[in-house]
Amino acid sequence: QVQLVESGGGLVQAGGSLRLSCATSGRAFSVSARAWFRQGPGKEREFVASINWNGGITDYVDFVKGRFTISRDNHKDTVYLQMNSLKPEDTAVYYCAADYNSPWKADMDPSDYTYWGQGTQVTVSS
Repeated sequence: QVQLVESGGGLVQAGGSLRLSCATSGRAFSVSARAWFRQGPGKEREFVASINWNGGITDYVDFVKGRFTISRDNHKDTVYLQMNSLKPEDTAVYYCAADYNSPWKADMDPSDYTYWGQGTQVTVSS
């Protein structure tokens, strides 16, 4: 059974930074693509960033480009989301997800991801 556990969320002032982590257990980390999604209050879950199995391909939604960076450490079985210049509209629960079917891609569609973490809350105050 694959388990994804997010950490690193919290309360931060606008303009601040946070780094989210997502640790994996139960299945080989390196043969999967990974992504971060988020769901704000009263909103649909939305794509944030993705990375393929070796980090050679990444993708970002437009509103985080230049502020967020996704990365992975295949030795630590962990994917990260570095979030800088945070804005109040970034407030959401952030989820990591794993795709073992197409690890060479960095997909944006949540239906491509089989495994999900429980989420970590990020709150940005103005």
